[in-house]
Amino acid sequence: MRIHVLYFEGCPGHRPAVELVRQVLSDLKVEARVEEVEVRDAAEAAGLRFLGSPTIQVNGIDIEPGAEARFDYAMCCRMYGASGIPSRAMVEIAIRESART
Repeated sequence: MRIHVLYFEGCPGHRPAVELVRQVLSDLKVEARVEEVEVRDAAEAAGLRFLGSPTIQVNGIDIEPGAEARFDYAMCCRMYGASGIPSRAMVEIAIRESART
């Protein structure tokens, strides 16, 4: 399993998102490499399907349900409801689903 945390420099949600992913992996006893990917411009954002910082992808799939239908790639902060990082449950579900396949 490969997990990418995409971010832009200076994003306040970047570090907390990485820490959340690592904590969930540890708690679930799932081994995976967490790679932090800095997105530098709009072209990279489109190529990486970057919906804002931080974006978490497990095996290339965004962890947010319905994200595959979105095309609003941008160099902006990403909101998950009222938070700048996804919920623990969202991260857990994505990792569990990926670990099953």
